[in-house]
Amino acid sequence: MPPKTLKGGRSAAEPNFATSAYQTVMSKDNRSVVSAIGLFAIGVTFLHSSWAEILIPA
Repeated sequence: MPPKTLKGGRSAAEPNFATSAYQTVMSKDNRSVVSAIGLFAIGVTFLHSSWAEILIPA
């Protein structure tokens, strides 16, 4: 009896990691978390830059 051969690749359409991560981040359920992380990153970037000197009173 000859060995059985597999036909085709993936039978179920599994999304790859990048697609899955993108869909998770862009989900409406995670919008508040993504916004909070984005605003935090912008704040840290501003405070770490030379523009933070405008906050020092004269």
